[in-house]
Amino acid sequence: MKKKIISTILCASMAVSMFAGCGGNTESTASEGTAEETAKDETAAAEESADAEGAAETAEGGKVLNIYCWNEEFKSRLTDHYPGYTEIDATSGTIGDVTVKWNITPSDDNAYQNNLDATLLKQADAAADDKIDLFLVEADYALKYVDTDYTMAVSDLGIDLAEFDNQYQYTKDIVTDSNGVLKGVSWQGCPGALFYNREAAKEILGTDDPAEVQKAVADWPTFNATAEKVKAAGYSMVSSVNDTYRVYSNNVSSKWVEDGKINIDANIMNWVNDSKALVDAGQAGTHELWSDDWSKGFYPEGKVFCYFGPAWLVNFSMAADSEGSIANLGGWGATEGPQGFYWGGTWICAAAGTDNADVVKDIMLQLTANEEIMKEIVVQDDDFVNNKPAMEAMAEDASYQSKVLGGQNPLSMYCAGAGKIDLSNQSAYDQGCNEEFQNAMKNYYEGNASLDEALELFYTAVQEKYPELTH
Repeated sequence: MKKKIISTILCASMAVSMFAGCGGNTESTASEGTAEETAKDETAAAEESADAEGAAETAEGGKVLNIYCWNEEFKSRLTDHYPGYTEIDATSGTIGDVTVKWNITPSDDNAYQNNLDATLLKQADAAADDKIDLFLVEADYALKYVDTDYTMAVSDLGIDLAEFDNQYQYTKDIVTDSNGVLKGVSWQGCPGALFYNREAAKEILGTDDPAEVQKAVADWPTFNATAEKVKAAGYSMVSSVNDTYRVYSNNVSSKWVEDGKINIDANIMNWVNDSKALVDAGQAGTHELWSDDWSKGFYPEGKVFCYFGPAWLVNFSMAADSEGSIANLGGWGATEGPQGFYWGGTWICAAAGTDNADVVKDIMLQLTANEEIMKEIVVQDDDFVNNKPAMEAMAEDASYQSKVLGGQNPLSMYCAGAGKIDLSNQSAYDQGCNEEFQNAMKNYYEGNASLDEALELFYTAVQEKYPELTH
């Protein structure tokens, strides 16, 4: 839900206005008027002095850079690629004479956002070394922060927006507020692909060639037909029906909320119908993403044919560093799948009130606009970065090979997908609606509720989160 949080400056202005209104009297004497004017002059002088002092502090720079995030991904990017970063320990480092403090709170049960929200509410009164300077957001809830005064306009950091001309447009759209102001940047693009188990593909389809595998998953009817062959060979087509959800939800023709009313798009219902068929046929489970049961397919004995995701999934989340995993063995392949989609991404936002604006500015520029650093991230981390020239050049580079993909270069596929991402149906309600819909439908898939009952569970849960909505 969009919730406009009023800035400290605006609150102060309101307080002054309210005070003046309470004290106003059309029969005030001239002396009272003179006293009031004198008080106003003194207040203005004090405010001007405070502003000057604050500007001096900002120019000098703070001593502590506080970064809020939910896992180690951004920390590893900064630690490994930002020039001049020195690590002290797992929770701190230095950039020049500034101490960097990492405040990492996992996203489980919304803990990261709850912690961030509580801290931002105290931002105005916090001591300089305790203020949040930089924090990270994901696509599903970016608007919650972008449409507030707690995020700074990127241009207010002194950045020429032309620096980001080579970034994929959708990555800028996600963090552009309702007034058209850019409020964050990302180093990565997240176009999705279908990652398939190469050994399973050879066994079931007779080949692990990406072009040939694509023929077996080219659209949803073909995908579902292939699922029958996969099941016959002793594999699940996907670990969970939740694996396919993002592919369907990214290809809707309407928003979750239309004119204040909860709206279920036809393609979301296609997911429901196709998923129910997969579960009933024993071709997919209903596991929660990130659960132990869902993760079993990261290993050969898990017997899962494919997962859907962007580069960060197979590189960062599928046990690539664990001996014996499919990723560690270079045993995944990548192909387009039934529909193009994107999933996730991480955006860097500057917190209003930061006393390290220059450092935040340089982090944004180095990690998201420095083409050489971005190429370095691709080579070292197998990530897909947010720089069109860099990615297009590396897509044509025969020397680049993804270890987790058995030497495949998937970048041309990612590039094509990134350029087609359309966010015209994005809304501030996406996170809540997506989560509650999947939760409700699990009851239907597992036979604990009829479809109508599951839909009613969904409506009830969403309206508890967003009381202003109807259905």
